[in-house]
Amino acid sequence: MKQALTIAGSDSSGGAGIQADLKTFHAHGVFGASVLTAVTAQSTRAVGEVLTLPPALIVAQLDAVLDDLDIAAAKTGMLSSADVIDAVAGALSARRFSTLVVDPVMISKSGYRLLQDDAVGALRNRLLPLALVATPNLHEAGLLAGMQIASLVDMRRAAEHIAGLGPRAVVVKGGHASFALATDVLFMDGTVEELRPDSVVEERSIHGTGCAFSAAIAAELALGESVPSAVRRAKRYITRAIRQAPAVGSGHPPAHHFYFLEPGDWDVEPGV
Repeated sequence: MKQALTIAGSDSSGGAGIQADLKTFHAHGVFGASVLTAVTAQSTRAVGEVLTLPPALIVAQLDAVLDDLDIAAAKTGMLSSADVIDAVAGALSARRFSTLVVDPVMISKSGYRLLQDDAVGALRNRLLPLALVATPNLHEAGLLAGMQIASLVDMRRAAEHIAGLGPRAVVVKGGHASFALATDVLFMDGTVEELRPDSVVEERSIHGTGCAFSAAIAAELALGESVPSAVRRAKRYITRAIRQAPAVGSGHPPAHHFYFLEPGDWDVEPGV
């Protein structure tokens, strides 16, 4: 069984972070391991308290997993401080780990800052150079590229700029962009591809979609897909998971990570 790793924070409501990543791995038939970076008191409405774990403990978790499991791909999510980013980047770099998806989590759906201001430089200089794929949303891409994004052309420019920081591939996520609803831009090896949903998606604010999308890419890479194929398949997965989001919580509902399964039916090809 292929194995994937998530390095991220915990979401007590279960819709984002480690919990969403592990559900997504499982939905793709991939065994998921986790390295916890922070604990959050979080609901579908808001993030309350955040406790960042000591970098030494984070590295100890990472070493324990990588010394034992055959991790085919990994993703990062919430790495809240420069110290945490430095620790994770140092540990991965020392092992020459190359199949890494970086989701540069900076702010929650409810507006809570999940990345300290002084950590953006560490993210740009230490972690992105290790990434095979980076998956910033519009806000994150604009900050990393140092520009305002107001069109598909801007998305392409931002993706190319971020790729210059080290990742082989960059997916700038369109999300709720008024100019290109649910259209993402993939830049890889000098080529740009616009990724549109395979079906109409109602404009909805869904919790944890960025986490699940990047986890789906990591799962597909672990299963042996190429980067473009992994991104396309992850796009299809998250589109359908958003479309069938369950009525959970009183704020932003989570995506339906197991949308393709009927109750009691587990004999289904994952990731379809």
